[in-house]
Amino acid sequence: MEKTLKIATRESPLALWQAEHVKFLLEKNHPTLKVELLKMTTKGDQILNSPLAKIGGKGLFIKELEIGMLEGRAHIAVHSMKDVPYELPKEFEIGAILERENPFDAFVSNNYETFDELPEGSRVGTCSQRRIVQIKNKRPDIEILDLRGNVNTRLRKLDDGDFDAIILACAGLIRLDMSHRIKQELGDGFFIPAVGQGAVGIEVIKGDEWVKELIEPLIHSETTQRVIAERSMNESLEGGCSVPIGGFSELENGELTLTGLVGDINTGNIIKESLTAPQDQAYDLGKSVADLLVSKGARELLESHE
Repeated sequence: MEKTLKIATRESPLALWQAEHVKFLLEKNHPTLKVELLKMTTKGDQILNSPLAKIGGKGLFIKELEIGMLEGRAHIAVHSMKDVPYELPKEFEIGAILERENPFDAFVSNNYETFDELPEGSRVGTCSQRRIVQIKNKRPDIEILDLRGNVNTRLRKLDDGDFDAIILACAGLIRLDMSHRIKQELGDGFFIPAVGQGAVGIEVIKGDEWVKELIEPLIHSETTQRVIAERSMNESLEGGCSVPIGGFSELENGELTLTGLVGDINTGNIIKESLTAPQDQAYDLGKSVADLLVSKGARELLESHE
């Protein structure tokens, strides 16, 4: 008799979309497989009145899901890769990374078409250290206000007039059929996105070969190489949610180009560097970009945020 595979997922609309997407792909590839969702609330979902950087970072979004897996209530957990810490507990690994959606940030506003149109002193909502430092770098006149909650909550606060604009991930808006809310795509020439942004990953328990075999058809090799490079850079920089780090890689003709960014949240100063290497050297490329950033002073910036 075919076993049932259970997916641990947060209960936010975007997390449920991601889990349902993985469920669909698994059942498409394995027609006799039964897939169920284990819906859970994490500490990151519960504490909405403080910036993530002050309460433990993005790892707060996955700990409860991992506990569910260790207790045998779920076989896999589905995450946005940008929420996955560079260092996982020793029992776990990322078993598959799916094809990436649009990786860039989105400028969302009801009154302005572009970021540059914002009047002096405009109120912009975000809780991302990475976004804050890039906003400060481009527009030190802007008032940046903390914005937590799921996508619908953030949009409602914008619509209620709490902000002149907010910055969200394009991928989340696209997946929730809200791409019409994107007024401007902030490409990598404008904002460097978060490491892994737009990619969905499947976390598994090490050694669970049955599960790894089931999810293998979902692996997207190009996205995997790109995310490996970005996460390797983040690992070398020891970057978490509490420091402003961005990383974005592109793959073309077998060559990976990785751009890394480190910023000073207090001044808006930014260090940004890029390198290119063959795609099979993705991990080493991440290390090299991190070393280059450190040589330009990134370590001092990062230590100033500890």
